[in-house]
Amino acid sequence: MGTRRREVRIPDLTNRPAQAIGMVFFRTASMTAQPRTILDRIGSTSLIVLRRIVPASGARILLKLENENPTGSMKDRMALAMIQAAEADGRLKAGGTVVEYTGGSTGVSLALVCAVKGYPLDIVTSDAFSQEKLDHMRLLGATLHIVASDSGRMTEKLTKDMIEQARVIAEAKGSFWTDQMKNRDQLAAYHLMADEIWMQAEGRVDGFVQSVGTAASLRGIAEGLRRHRNDLQIVAVEPAESAVLSGGPSGAHKIDGIGAGYVVPLWQETIADGIERVSTEEAMAMAFRLAREEGLFAGTSTGANVIAALRLAERLEPDATIVTIMCDTGMKYLKTFGATLAANAQA
Repeated sequence: MGTRRREVRIPDLTNRPAQAIGMVFFRTASMTAQPRTILDRIGSTSLIVLRRIVPASGARILLKLENENPTGSMKDRMALAMIQAAEADGRLKAGGTVVEYTGGSTGVSLALVCAVKGYPLDIVTSDAFSQEKLDHMRLLGATLHIVASDSGRMTEKLTKDMIEQARVIAEAKGSFWTDQMKNRDQLAAYHLMADEIWMQAEGRVDGFVQSVGTAASLRGIAEGLRRHRNDLQIVAVEPAESAVLSGGPSGAHKIDGIGAGYVVPLWQETIADGIERVSTEEAMAMAFRLAREEGLFAGTSTGANVIAALRLAERLEPDATIVTIMCDTGMKYLKTFGATLAANAQA
């Protein structure tokens, strides 16, 4: 008797123009089908419930495992969306080059997409970000331009210096500048991610929590979820040391990928019902707890997300379900985490 093949419906993140914002495209694939390229493995990540790190109220926290994407980061989604949109409308043509400023994860994701599609990539980054990310970008073929930081800390000046250097490179080389702080094409990828979350949670989402870097993931997922349920609670997360979204002063922190130090262009005050401030120390401690108690090895932005989700849970009903994001894998921060462990052991 022959083996029956079961067909599944998988969000199509690779074959349609990214500017079709708000629309969900699907491709029908056999369970035995093989991806044509690594880009076909972007998306359709798991959603799991935390079992030990739980709210006292009894609410559930669900974590979207974006470490399952090819580079171990949710940024694979937006990198592909930005490149596809530029290809579709002619901003990026065959033989063209790409440039971006990034703290690492976006750069790694763009390096992956550009490697597969054959576009040379210039990345403006800094010594403030993990060496693992810088090495990963280089290994995928990107050319790096390093901007010096203030003692390895993320600041408003560093962000703006990186943006300016990317602008200069784009102008000099005629490159397509993805310009993630302003690029709205990426929102399409996060609308699709919201639909994934809604289907996986079986239509039960009472709150959503996400940390803010460019604000694209928070905004896109919030918009997508509110198309299904308008009254769910949306919470933004920012570093306590640089809480500019909630009216605080710009400052330095060490939570990779979030907290630009100023109010970013894609931020809208109407996006979130509340903003949680989480310190670098708190975020790091929660990242370690996730590894030891849940077996989930994540970065500090994920630690910040879980702290904020726990706080939101205490304000909602005991049977509430809150979704947040495991933004990336802790493998991107091994040296930083190792140094912290060593320092704690000596304390």
